[in-house]
Amino acid sequence: MIHPENSEEYKGLTVNSGVAQPSIINPYLKRNRFRRREMTVAEMVEGIVKGDVTILSQAVTLVESVNPQHQAKAQEVIEKCLPYSGRSVRIGISGVPGAGKSTSIDVFGCHVLDRFGGKLAVLAIDPSSERSKGSILGDKTRMEKLSVRPESFIRPSPTAGSLGGVARKTRETIILCEAAGFDKIFVETVGVGQSETACHSMVDFFLLIQLAGTGDELQGIKRGIMEISDGIVINKCDGNNVDKCQMAATNFRNALHFFPMPESGWLPKVLCYSGFYGTGIKEIWDMIYEYLDFVKANGYFDYRRNEQSKYWMYESINEHLKNSFYHNQRIADELETAEKKVLGGQKTSFAAAKDLLDMYYRQLRECDK
Repeated sequence: MIHPENSEEYKGLTVNSGVAQPSIINPYLKRNRFRRREMTVAEMVEGIVKGDVTILSQAVTLVESVNPQHQAKAQEVIEKCLPYSGRSVRIGISGVPGAGKSTSIDVFGCHVLDRFGGKLAVLAIDPSSERSKGSILGDKTRMEKLSVRPESFIRPSPTAGSLGGVARKTRETIILCEAAGFDKIFVETVGVGQSETACHSMVDFFLLIQLAGTGDELQGIKRGIMEISDGIVINKCDGNNVDKCQMAATNFRNALHFFPMPESGWLPKVLCYSGFYGTGIKEIWDMIYEYLDFVKANGYFDYRRNEQSKYWMYESINEHLKNSFYHNQRIADELETAEKKVLGGQKTSFAAAKDLLDMYYRQLRECDK
């Protein structure tokens, strides 16, 4: 820039050209300098076994990923962690929305850690939106006391369209938590009502939280979540609600008589408590550990664990078959055409599905040849 004031006409005045402004980008900053180094399978397993919750969180994220490469790596991690698993008490906690599941887990967790010691992992399943596909993952905000304790690990996960009250990868997450040394695991379900039966297939004790006025003896005829419960507890038994809770407990006890005796030989109990005030918590955990001692003595505990492993083997087969079908390139190309024919009334939904499946089977036979 030319400064005329520096000319001979203005000898007494000198204006400096100034200092060049540096670039807003740091020239010493290397690109991708702060990118986290990807851990190997061996390093991840070693960190999990040592109880590193940061690495455990990364492993759970890897398990929940839909990326095929991440899934393959996650399966290796799970297989290597499998020998360190199976030594925990798994408690499933379900109930209608608003029954106080998260608040109760906060009280339950603190009570269990204070009384029995050890480490506690909470797997909270949050519903995903059918419209936006997003999930709030806000259950941890109600676990104020438990979330600050160093011996606890709270992991919220979205359902991501999975039915049954739990996420697709909750079973694998339990294995990772057990390998990390957590000897008590809570699985909090979504809370959708009578259809939450998938959680029962991955826990040792299934606890149903109810409220006063949500059912009567008629619920005993319905086959659903009450049929698989190992214990029923009535929450918010405080203040003016005590009499209503006691009446509800009587109704639920009467309802349980409609069910046949469970395979375990244990008759589910019905108790009242207040999660907000923390009353009646000791009686609930006395019931849970009484059940565990009962089923371990008659051999049902190991039988149920074996049946659960078999159940999830078939579930994994179904999941892989479904993924194989929808990730098949030829099927993906034909899906849109079949959809247009169904919407145009040229073909029924059942006929279109049958044609696509026949095409998939023919392709499999061609690959075998």
